[in-house]
Amino acid sequence: MLSTLENLFNLARERKKSPIDGSYTNKLLIDKSLSKEKVREEINELIEAVENNSNKIHEAADVFYHLIMYLEANEIKIEDIQKELDKRKK
Repeated sequence: MLSTLENLFNLARERKKSPIDGSYTNKLLIDKSLSKEKVREEINELIEAVENNSNKIHEAADVFYHLIMYLEANEIKIEDIQKELDKRKK
């Protein structure tokens, strides 16, 4: 499971270094407004899917993907998030 998320972070970082023309991932990494809009949209779609008990897994995957791209686009490193979460352990 964690390797899948790690692969998404690595994909984002690789695309930042070596963009691919027409890549949706690159669009999200470059256009912070689009990235923010997509995170909001996908979270709302997940909430709706949970409430309707339909398509929850698909929508949750969309949230993870778009959130990771948003974080990377805004220079928020997963390593820093992990450190913050570790500090919160009781």
